Amino acid sequence: MLLVNPDISTAETLPTDFYTSKEYFEQSKEKIFTRSWQLAVSLEELKIPGQTFPFMLLQGYLDEPLLLTRDANDQLHCVSNVCTHRGNLVCEKGGIEKNLRCRYHGRRFNLDGSFIAMPEFEGVENFPSEKDNLAQVPFETWGGFVFTSLFPSFTFNEAFGEMMNRIPWLNPGNFVFSQSHSKEYLVNANWALYCENYLEGFHIPFVHASLNQLLDYSQYASEIYPYSNLQLGFAKAGEESFKIPESSPDFGKHIAAYYFWIFPNLMLNFYPWGLSMNVVKPIAPNQTKVSFLTYISDQEKFERGAMSMIDRVEREDEAIVENVQRGMKSHFYKRGRYSPKREQGTHHFHQLIARFLA
Repeated sequence: MLLVNPDISTAETLPTDFYTSKEYFEQSKEKIFTRSWQLAVSLEELKIPGQTFPFMLLQGYLDEPLLLTRDANDQLHCVSNVCTHRGNLVCEKGGIEKNLRCRYHGRRFNLDGSFIAMPEFEGVENFPSEKDNLAQVPFETWGGFVFTSLFPSFTFNEAFGEMMNRIPWLNPGNFVFSQSHSKEYLVNANWALYCENYLEGFHIPFVHASLNQLLDYSQYASEIYPYSNLQLGFAKAGEESFKIPESSPDFGKHIAAYYFWIFPNLMLNFYPWGLSMNVVKPIAPNQTKVSFLTYISDQEKFERGAMSMIDRVEREDEAIVENVQRGMKSHFYKRGRYSPKREQGTHHFHQLIARFLA
């Protein structure tokens, strides 16, 4: 059983087994990832009534077949994409549909997942029942995105509420997605190592020389919430920062970046030029795919080298967490300690992992 002392001054980090064992990797799938909120899709994919969008939630790990639809009344639905007859995928390609029809044996459903009809089922007792409808899956929308959770252990507002309340003046729904500036990185390290590296600015002066020239490390700050975390990067004199409205608690501060993390694997990095959203996708105990999705609000600011900076920082993070993954195999290292001043975010992350796996 994993234990992380809530007192950071006496706590020890997660044991190395967590980052190397198949057992913890599989436990995390069911106990953490099925119970937390995940990015599903941009609302751009579901503009038109009748539109359907099938997808695999966290492909390569959860591999849960889901389906998003917009019905004739312009209402969104998220349902299981598995036919309640024999388990075939109901919708294989997105498009415009009046209803859903499984091409295996012809079972039909409304776009909200409710059962319509099934051929050759005369004489079947207690049919149809609620079990013949496609399962409803919880979902929420914010900032032009759809988020879903298979079996949520906490509400969407508990996860995203602090972020939404802090920066209501930054709405990604008004930003423009840039496919050409969005990338995926394959990192040879455990997904949690990547996240905990993100959750502390402690390493910035040592790993990110170029980023350290832009940020005032002395003011770097973390705020801990129940299922999320905020890191504030303050700009050095003369560097780009937000024009923050008077209504904000941050008015008058020279903030260069809001780094929001949502448990367990989502990062929303707001800059004066827009948003870089990072989705951390587990593949194996020692391998992770990280999707960097770029949304631009100010093209001029973005063109001042933003993408090259993000790419350089990512490569530096990739190299360091891959080294840490190698270190996890050591016979001599088992657990570490935390800096109470700089590693509150990582400590909080480890507490959540231990709690969810208990």
